Amino acid sequence: MVIQGMPFVPGEAAGQITYDPAEASDSHILVLPYADTFSLEQIPAGLVVLGGAPLAHPLIQLQQLGVPTVLLNEAEGDALCGGDSFHLDGTSGVLSPATLHSEGVRVARGGRHAGRVRTRDGVPVHLRATVTGEMGARTAREVQADAVGLVHSEYLTPALARMPDQAYYEKAFGAICQAADPLPVTIRLLDISVDKKPAWLGNLSGLTGLLGLQGSRLYDIPPVKNVVESQAAALATLARHHDLRVVIPFVNSPEEYRHWRNRLRRWLPPVIPLGPMVETPAAALSLHQLEEVSDFVSIGTNDLMQCFFGADRDIPQVAGHLDPYAPSLYRLFRVATRDVNVTRVQLCGLLQQLPGVLPILIGLGFRRFSVSPRLVPLLSEVVTETDSRKAYELAQRACEARDSQAVRQLLGFGQTGEQPTVPWQVGGVRLGLR
Repeated sequence: MVIQGMPFVPGEAAGQITYDPAEASDSHILVLPYADTFSLEQIPAGLVVLGGAPLAHPLIQLQQLGVPTVLLNEAEGDALCGGDSFHLDGTSGVLSPATLHSEGVRVARGGRHAGRVRTRDGVPVHLRATVTGEMGARTAREVQADAVGLVHSEYLTPALARMPDQAYYEKAFGAICQAADPLPVTIRLLDISVDKKPAWLGNLSGLTGLLGLQGSRLYDIPPVKNVVESQAAALATLARHHDLRVVIPFVNSPEEYRHWRNRLRRWLPPVIPLGPMVETPAAALSLHQLEEVSDFVSIGTNDLMQCFFGADRDIPQVAGHLDPYAPSLYRLFRVATRDVNVTRVQLCGLLQQLPGVLPILIGLGFRRFSVSPRLVPLLSEVVTETDSRKAYELAQRACEARDSQAVRQLLGFGQTGEQPTVPWQVGGVRLGLR
């Protein structure tokens, strides 16, 4: 029996089905309920996650492992029995009996410089690594990413819920820079939100969700103000020895960016390039103006998609509305990048890591991507197999498509089948990919 799920982490794996995280090894495909994703003890050959929100923080952190992964709903998961041998394709979302795959599993190796690659017709593309700490930075260097494109500094916290100070960040950021050396490193300043709340913060009114306080909106409020200043002071010290860039999260307008740029320059010397993280439709439609006043621009596609689709990615009941194959999303990118030197814009987040999406984004003109370091070799192969001229045509067709199902069909997914009410439905009757 062949099961069509939702592709999540590209790659192939084969092994016996197990439901026990303690048993999982490189000869197993681990089936894990979304609520138990924190309990992963060993690295399996492949992962099947039951239910959950595809763009939720737990799954994004899980994706950092680079393990081929397919998402199923609970009913589809019932068809998998422990001990059965299956083949998993994280690129197509298909799970099938291992007996149907005598050719074995293909593993992406990447090139000598996996992060600095060219399309089939010679257009340069930069694949950078998104990391949460020293281990990810080391992996970025090992897979020869072009740079560490994003460090999630909010995940760097001292023990015993202590408030981090300048000395702490000099050590933590310094370790990341050393592990990544000689790669340049981009640090995102503290990005606190309701789902990323450090233990040292305590209770804070207004931290209510996507439309409340988060990111740079907290930078004037103690103790966040003090911690961000400590980060800036630490980075100023480290810039004497390392190639650093700094990005400010959740900036909504050019005026807001100029405000924080001027404030942070009290600590950050001019040698450190500074730029905004674009994560709202308003900021995306101000991309041209933001580019004019910043050293570079990053787009955070995860939060941008939350704002754009009006759905919280950490709530499974509505997260299905965050559809990466929706034509309206690509129309937003097409409009936002008019009159913009898009080669200076870095895309961060899950979007470009999903099957079929990277060629569309290349077709829209993007050339800099920050992804999970373990996916750099595989995505480098996608780039080398992509012709930028054909990608441009693909992107235009995606923008003009009537709905997300048409985009999936354009990419070779979901040729037939009844469409679900919610494009990425993972907690109900079926997934959107058929």
